Amino acid sequence: MPPTLPHRDAPRRSLFADRNLWLAFGVTLMVVMGVSSVAPILPDLLQAFGLGPTEPGLVITAFTLPGVFLTPLLGVLADRMGRKAVLVPSLVVFAVFGAACGLVRDFHLLLGMRLLQGVGAAALGALNVTVISDLYAGRERITALGYNAAVLALGTTLYPALAGGLAHFHWSLPFYLPVLALPLALAVGLGLRCPAPAERPALGQYMRAALRLAATGRVAGLLGVTAATFVLLYGLVITFLPLFLAQRFGASAWAIGAVIAAASLGNGLLATQLGRLSARVSQPTLLVAGFCLYCAFGVLVPRMPGLVWSVLPVLCYGGGMGLIVPGVQALLAEHAPMEHRGAFMALNGWVLRLGQTLGPLLGAAAHAAWGMDGVFYAGAVLSAALAGLTALLTARPGRGPGR
Repeated sequence: MPPTLPHRDAPRRSLFADRNLWLAFGVTLMVVMGVSSVAPILPDLLQAFGLGPTEPGLVITAFTLPGVFLTPLLGVLADRMGRKAVLVPSLVVFAVFGAACGLVRDFHLLLGMRLLQGVGAAALGALNVTVISDLYAGRERITALGYNAAVLALGTTLYPALAGGLAHFHWSLPFYLPVLALPLALAVGLGLRCPAPAERPALGQYMRAALRLAATGRVAGLLGVTAATFVLLYGLVITFLPLFLAQRFGASAWAIGAVIAAASLGNGLLATQLGRLSARVSQPTLLVAGFCLYCAFGVLVPRMPGLVWSVLPVLCYGGGMGLIVPGVQALLAEHAPMEHRGAFMALNGWVLRLGQTLGPLLGAAAHAAWGMDGVFYAGAVLSAALAGLTALLTARPGRGPGR
């Protein structure tokens, strides 16, 4: 029998004793592997294949592109066929074509293998959150999603170092890391016990209800918040912060990586405490606090007197992310009935990718208009606006802390 969702007043239990949660964490570690383990070897690919300076980045684009088109469809299939029916084949495809990338010695074939690996990865970032949201409710859900955000931050910190160590022996070795998804697929297929919807409405009825729910002002606003959050991440932190640190302080690649890693530290510190914080402070207030931390990042970065001092605003940014990303996921799960939750989380994953794509472009536009410092000040203004928007979206009479 699949487990039933706990009531908000159910007795507290140890989340870490739940095998299902650990399996979801395993999927999360696969989600970030596809990019984090490949980014450090892009310079090696340039030499190995005799590429121009702009071509190695296509290895990242080829991997993320399928998710733009497939994530919503796979979310619908997960609602109609069940989570495991989509999750297990996705893990297998991710593993097989990921390992195939290490075998090829033609760059165009490598891009083809990365494209197919991206097909396998397209559903993973939505279904891990869907499974956690199915398993838990109330404060347990926000606690579990916070832990999941910390696991994701851990992966983004460890994979680059692991990939760099493997690439020391040969550039192809990091591409074999996705083989770890094969035993995970077996464990998920045999061991995951996830609640299933009590009924599955006809497809037409399902689609009409899903679109109606997604079009409500609060849900559409939360999806917009997700997109804007990743505009800030990819526009400020990933694209322009390294350029700023190199230009302002002459920072090396190693030093830049160390400063950016502070974001993962801040993320993990607050994400793991999200359940405790939600017992004392309302979830909407935590989201607003997260955007205030983003705002502090944008204001402080241009004012830092030295490279080491730059760690402080980056810690603020990471802490904000630890509050915002799982918080928005929890609110979306709350608004989505189980029979539509896969589609909702997939839609959230789609707008996330949209934000990733637009972030560098909007950052470049801000840089052209206001210069390097202006990029971060523009991010601060956007963050302040998002704090206000989030307060309006989540306002609900009688909503108490942790509910």
